[in-house]
Amino acid sequence: MQSKKLAGTKPPSTQRFLDIAEIRDGVVILKDGTIRTVLLVSSVNFALKSEDEQNALIGAYSNFLNSFEFPLQIVIQSRKLNIEEYLERLKKVEREQTNELLAMQTAEYRQYVSELISMGDIMSKRFYIVVPYYPGFESMRGFFSRLKSIFTAGSVVRLKEERFLDRKQQLMQRVELILAGLGSMGLNAVVLDTQSLIELYYTAYNPDTADAQKMADVGKLQVEAWY
Repeated sequence: MQSKKLAGTKPPSTQRFLDIAEIRDGVVILKDGTIRTVLLVSSVNFALKSEDEQNALIGAYSNFLNSFEFPLQIVIQSRKLNIEEYLERLKKVEREQTNELLAMQTAEYRQYVSELISMGDIMSKRFYIVVPYYPGFESMRGFFSRLKSIFTAGSVVRLKEERFLDRKQQLMQRVELILAGLGSMGLNAVVLDTQSLIELYYTAYNPDTADAQKMADVGKLQVEAWY
């Protein structure tokens, strides 16, 4: 009887050991009750700027860092460039092309791009800014206290809607400040929505399988209730 019971017991989900408790309304809620939002930021080619432009950018970046009193995280994500969807679109264009010469040129171009990618690891880079909000005493908690709460399976703070909206409002005020600072440097940024956040963390935690197994739309996901 005991062996049958153990055989039928479902192992705990790895989700229980992640520090993320929930992703709601474009906000990441951690197990300790603190919240985050993530900005996807454009980039500039600093090396191609003139000396005056480089100095102006450095000055704007210094002013940006000194314009707020809360911490933030700048993340650079490098991934091997995936052009499968682009190649599939080229195939479709080739099939639908009525001009034989253009169809041949499209096929040659598709083959050239495919061979170019296979010859070397061409990387794509994305730049993110993670903006946190530590409500109340959470900002005063020590490192080991936070670490313990992260690795305690099932230790989750469930935020009530009213409290969540209040914390989100405080967080969005920080986001507006960040957006204004980025704009002063000529950078554009967007706040990731729930679907984009889930895809971001999915690819971060599953880099090997993310390309082969794409994420479904968040509205179609069936998530196991583990809390």
